[in-house]
Amino acid sequence: MPHINAVMKHIPSQYLPLGTTKVGDEACILGNIFRRHGRYKQAGELYERALTAREKALGVDHPDTLSTVRDMASAFDKQGQYVKALEWYERALVGEEKVLGVDHSDTLTTVDHMASIFRSQGQDVKALEWYQRALAGREKALGVDHPDTLSTVHNMASLFNKQGQYEKALEWYERALAGEEKALGVDHPDTLTTVHNMAAVFHSQGQYKKALEWYKRALVGEEKALGVDHPDTLCTVHNMAVIFDNQGQYKKALEWYKRALAGKEKALGVDHPDTLNTVHCMAVVFDKQGHYEKALEWYKQALAGKEKALGVDHPDTLNTVHCMAVVFDKQGQDETALEWYERALAGMEKSLGIDHPLTQNTLRCLVNLYQRTGQTQQAQSLQARSYAPMSPRI
Repeated sequence: MPHINAVMKHIPSQYLPLGTTKVGDEACILGNIFRRHGRYKQAGELYERALTAREKALGVDHPDTLSTVRDMASAFDKQGQYVKALEWYERALVGEEKVLGVDHSDTLTTVDHMASIFRSQGQDVKALEWYQRALAGREKALGVDHPDTLSTVHNMASLFNKQGQYEKALEWYERALAGEEKALGVDHPDTLTTVHNMAAVFHSQGQYKKALEWYKRALVGEEKALGVDHPDTLCTVHNMAVIFDNQGQYKKALEWYKRALAGKEKALGVDHPDTLNTVHCMAVVFDKQGHYEKALEWYKQALAGKEKALGVDHPDTLNTVHCMAVVFDKQGQDETALEWYERALAGMEKSLGIDHPLTQNTLRCLVNLYQRTGQTQQAQSLQARSYAPMSPRI
């Protein structure tokens, strides 16, 4: 994206002092481009410039200004900075409720997005409350079959899936799917996303055959409607690889991961978070095969990209740090494993909090290693902060 970088360099001197609506519009457009390419930090910087211009030209409570506040929140969300994201969403919400009203579509979009932040933080009860608030408002203001209403139905299904309430998740996905097929059509991207996510529920239930059937249904529709190199299509390719991985079909899994990776590098770039996720998953397969050195090579590639694209404290970055620690642990490199577990734990405590399941998982792995290496005092100290024993995660 060299041409975008070149334009970005000119924004402060060329546009920002003018304080016109054109400034905010152009900075927002560029911010959206960076966000789509996974360049979330740069997107946030552009949104900040847009916000300054719009506050000056339109005022702090203008709907376009508040939309930019929401964009800022989204940029922090994508970087895993959930506390900061909530602060910005709350700022947007106060303004939208004041200017637009509690049942305006923009207000309800912010409510829905705040629910998603709570879900990412592991605050499932709070997330459900906010999704229900968004859903009630959207059903009243837009109708039960409006795409935005169905999006919230879809998000509630995703929350139930995350909680392991698979039957309830399927009920809500089926509700979303029926509405989307009626309102949008069977080949609409939103409809196909719901098909994809129903496959994910069957996957979570261990119904791999059924999951593959639904993924194949999604894939056929996506290739037809979006093309073989569209990110949604490639996401389905990636998830089919995950199924083969879980079935122990490692050769087939690698074939499908490679197909996903080639497409993502072409469509999104080598440093896009989605591309790096596939790199990470290929490392997981090598790890499972006992090819530890190869696994570390691929984890290192994923880690370098994630640190650059997402930052060192992003949950996805820290997941890769954790997985590298697991490999060192398996190799019997105890000191190195301890360093990497401790690095992952420190970052997760900072980004997610001590009670988040991912943090607790890393904590338990570290406790186990301390115990195994005879470091009883350190193990007991950490054990006191663990609410349940958990096995190593990859």
